[in-house]
Amino acid sequence: MKKTTFGLIVGNRGFFPDALAKEGRKNILEVLRKNGFNPVALSMQETKYGAVETFEDARKCAALFAQKSEKIDGLIVTLPNFGDEKGVAETIKRSGLDVPILIHAEPDIQGRMAAADRRDSFCGKISVCNNLRQAGIPYTLTKSHTVKITSPEFKKDLDDFASVCRIIKGLKNARFGAIGARTGAFNTVRYSEKILELSGISVETIDLSEILGRVALLSDKDRSVKRKLSAIENYTSTESIPPDKLLKMAKFGRVVDQWVNEQRLDGTAIQCWTSLQEFFGIVPCTLMSMMSESLVPSACEVDITGLLGMYILQLAGGTPSAILDWNNNYGADPDKCVLFHCSNLPKSFFKSSKMDYQAIIAGSVGKDNTYGTVVGRIAPGKTTFCRTTTDDTAGIISAYVGEGEFTNDKLDTFGGYGVMKIANLQALMQYICKMGLEHHVAVSRAEKADAIAEALDNYMGWEVYRHE
Repeated sequence: MKKTTFGLIVGNRGFFPDALAKEGRKNILEVLRKNGFNPVALSMQETKYGAVETFEDARKCAALFAQKSEKIDGLIVTLPNFGDEKGVAETIKRSGLDVPILIHAEPDIQGRMAAADRRDSFCGKISVCNNLRQAGIPYTLTKSHTVKITSPEFKKDLDDFASVCRIIKGLKNARFGAIGARTGAFNTVRYSEKILELSGISVETIDLSEILGRVALLSDKDRSVKRKLSAIENYTSTESIPPDKLLKMAKFGRVVDQWVNEQRLDGTAIQCWTSLQEFFGIVPCTLMSMMSESLVPSACEVDITGLLGMYILQLAGGTPSAILDWNNNYGADPDKCVLFHCSNLPKSFFKSSKMDYQAIIAGSVGKDNTYGTVVGRIAPGKTTFCRTTTDDTAGIISAYVGEGEFTNDKLDTFGGYGVMKIANLQALMQYICKMGLEHHVAVSRAEKADAIAEALDNYMGWEVYRHE
């Protein structure tokens, strides 16, 4: 993914040691570059030590940020000493930027509290936050009130803050594609386009008949169809799949790809159950898996708010995401459950995978009409889960997010599946059912629950439940 760029404000206050501001600026620039971030900061020539102290300093820094506004994903305020809270607030206000802000304070060292070494950043951070709160500007805090710039803890703070910035930037003017009508039996995936639009998220729609109509116009020998067929065969094992079914998948995938590119979409949700099987003779799971693996997530059953959860997870971790069902208990263990789908999971989720038929609906539409799933056991490892929904009665978007772990526990089943362990799972299930939330949940192979909760609650203003 593209490197995250931070605008940097180094706070300074005249009657505190200037040398601390100079040292602090040098240290944080080194840490940012070392960890793969691009900094935008005042030079040592523009203000004293490139820090912000006076109103004139604030004007210069704000002008720099405004000039680089298209590149800046977030702002970092670092306080090597007490800092000037008005200078910080004025910089942010005058920059015109509407991006996440991280407030950092460097700790004092025991035994170095004389006038020449004393920082008072502990106190200065409170004052900066107070001024930003008065101005109605949201901000993010480091996990500890003060933390050394060079510490592993601050590196984690930076990583989480970068996730917050990617989420907020990615959700601005996000565009999703709804392919087909909501499946009649799935009231659970209803959503409000208007509520999503209030948060800057647009939904482009296309009828499934239009997609299939475009497919019908494609020749078997079309070069773009051949390229798509080759991509499918290189993506996963297709040994047991009839060639005519693979060709249908290639044509369908080529048309969807073209529409996604034309509309500049960030993700799709596709009607499947059971229109595609009855009237076209395949399932689109492998094609959806390929899109999600390439960071253009795709959700089942026109579940646009499920897709939104996938997209948020992808932005947070920079890795593919999947959509699954909260599907089964795992024996009598109260903290374990089975997550399952037909499936369209990205292949990076699996220990190993292959293309197969959709065993559940094969009984009603015939096995020959259900080829195209990607099946396998989800590899063990840490995971984050997330669900977003539009609450039409309250006129809001709400979400829940938490972390768990896919385990190696024995399980003999089919489709795409895994056993997930979640601390206090029963409380989570109580929450989901009491709130009337969907049975679909998005998951990713990263630990990003805190960053997601911070982004959606603090900056998007959504109602968020962070499961602990």
